[in-house]
Amino acid sequence: MPRRGRSQEPNRCPSCGATDIKPERTWQLVSPLPDARGRITITIMGSYTCPSCGYRWRGVVSKIKAGGSDVEIESSGKGKRLDVGEENRGTVIEIDLEELEREEE
Repeated sequence: MPRRGRSQEPNRCPSCGATDIKPERTWQLVSPLPDARGRITITIMGSYTCPSCGYRWRGVVSKIKAGGSDVEIESSGKGKRLDVGEENRGTVIEIDLEELEREEE
């Protein structure tokens, strides 16, 4: 069952309220199923220790939703959407197998 009422800033100590705390360690969680728009969610988690009171906790550092024609980055409650255009996808190389067979003969 998910915890309720703990949606706060990840860089703020839940015990004493100190701010601007950097995560000691980070890791990635990749969702096994895409969302309704076909995007995969990559959640970056972090382990924090408060320098003031020594309290330790884990929290979400940021979320990335990638796939389709856009990328959405959510960090500290602020979302940023990047549109990937056709020019950024790279070039398509097509190889005709019949041409290769004719060249070998």
